[in-house]
Amino acid sequence: MSTGEDGGDRSAPSGEASRRVVAVRYQEQEDHAPVVTAKGYGTLAERLLHRAAEAGVPVREDRFLVEVLSRLEVGTNIPPETYEAMAIILAEIYRLDRDAGDGGPAG
Repeated sequence: MSTGEDGGDRSAPSGEASRRVVAVRYQEQEDHAPVVTAKGYGTLAERLLHRAAEAGVPVREDRFLVEVLSRLEVGTNIPPETYEAMAIILAEIYRLDRDAGDGGPAG
């Protein structure tokens, strides 16, 4: 899951909190590329972050990714220009899981 600040995004309704969140899933056996599974801003973003914390889902703050991914529809594969950034995030998640003794993300 990636979070970012709005920074004046005109697509967010006025009065909403500026935090934006995009959740992404990648299951090597099922997906050709990571897939946007949820997104939101304001109160919905806070609820998504809370659910991620409850489920132990890693969260990373990355304005570039949120800017790009928040424009995609849920269920859409991420665009190739974000693969490098996503690979860095996935490598960090795998490293954290390995260091925790899990051997890799469950999925």
